Amino acid sequence: MKFQPDTLAGVNIVTRQEPGRVWVGSTAYAHSVLVPWQGDVQAWGAADAAALTPAHFEQVARWQPEVVIFGSGARLQFVPPALLQSLMALRIGVETMDTPAACRTYNVLVSEHRRVLAALLLAAPA
Repeated sequence: MKFQPDTLAGVNIVTRQEPGRVWVGSTAYAHSVLVPWQGDVQAWGAADAAALTPAHFEQVARWQPEVVIFGSGARLQFVPPALLQSLMALRIGVETMDTPAACRTYNVLVSEHRRVLAALLLAAPA
């Protein structure tokens, strides 16, 4: 049973996710991405959680979302709080989950017209 529409006027929807790849609308991405509620999907330069730096989250903060859904890859991996300083200073919430769950949660929040940004780590399949 389908719970979310494939399109929602004026917002980005994650339409498909598989190991190492995510579709936003009809466009496939095979690298880590930032998916804002509106606007262009952007490449996010981290291949995995170990490669994350404060600069990655400063890039996220520039969107000024209400909440960030951080997809940490195939498994749940929490980010050290020091990396999230730029978001915490702006009182932007962060929820961490594996990337498939992050895609589903992002779609629910965007369908509620929330200013949400998905920060998705997409490692190449093993």
